[in-house]
Amino acid sequence: MKAPTQVPTEIQFEDFWYVVAPSDCLTAKTVLHRTVLDEWLVIFRGADGQPVALRDRCLHRNTKLSGGRVHQGRLTCPYHGWQYDKTGQVVNVPAEGERFETTRGRCAKAYDTCEQDGYVYVRLGGASGALTTEPFAMPHYQEPGWETVRVINRFANGVTNCAENFIDIPHTVSVHPGIFRTARQQPLAMTVERHQGSVTATYRNETNNLGWSRWFLNPKGHEIYHRDAFHMPNVTSVEYTMGPHRRCFITSQSIPESESSTLVYTDVTFNYGIWSRLAKPFVRWTAQRIIDQDIVALAVQGAAIAKYGTHFHHTPADTIHGFVESIRAAIAAGKDPRTLPHKSADVTFWV
Repeated sequence: MKAPTQVPTEIQFEDFWYVVAPSDCLTAKTVLHRTVLDEWLVIFRGADGQPVALRDRCLHRNTKLSGGRVHQGRLTCPYHGWQYDKTGQVVNVPAEGERFETTRGRCAKAYDTCEQDGYVYVRLGGASGALTTEPFAMPHYQEPGWETVRVINRFANGVTNCAENFIDIPHTVSVHPGIFRTARQQPLAMTVERHQGSVTATYRNETNNLGWSRWFLNPKGHEIYHRDAFHMPNVTSVEYTMGPHRRCFITSQSIPESESSTLVYTDVTFNYGIWSRLAKPFVRWTAQRIIDQDIVALAVQGAAIAKYGTHFHHTPADTIHGFVESIRAAIAAGKDPRTLPHKSADVTFWV
């Protein structure tokens, strides 16, 4: 009899996969600098075409390797020309000439990488970590009939507050008036669940209160199915269904650069029937307009948090945030959020 799968009890943020670039932005000659969890990374492709992530620090005199160039899969430091292969091994030191020899001690720290759904991912914790999950699968990516718009934005706030903003309804009437929603003080019922490291919120009796975009998104006033989700440690997904040919997923991966800086990769994937391809410019413009407004709001919040701390007063509409915070707090404490008890709550609030 097969033994039951053991769920690890210790997890850290370094055990998860984080986006560092869209795949098509990482060519054979591209060298990128990224910061993930305060770790400086240099990203490039090795001789085999696979993505490479090394600590962005030359072993010689501590300059950033990301200022260098890559040729035939080898990265050359811009300061003294030391060369590194995909494993981080120093394979050439010009100043040593023909006396150069590779040594195990001269090897930059390397990290696991992979590619999925058009993104390059890095994992800082390595395969020996407590978590063995794959990167989050982007909904309907490159499926027939579906189109995807991708945007990248930096927020002056932490991952938790960014993730909460992306699945928060009440702020939309204040921050995005007319574009996304209009204040009508109508009751909205929500069922929130926390289970296996994820939080889901399903909404009922949602009206066609989608701002001016309703004329395109839901012109016939179909019943709206709306579901928001958070998946540990940093992914949010917003799902709308408004009739047979009006489906949309907004998926955001919030990458922690530091406690107060988050780089967010957002996919808006949609199926509007015969209008899908024509709708891409409209979708891109609208998504970026909404995100620009959130960037301002979260920057102000981040500045206030830096000065006064994170003491919040909650309302029933914030139940989803409490569940998200409990998952992130568990990881910060080294605990597996999948071991948290299943919780659910039915809430009504007004928008």
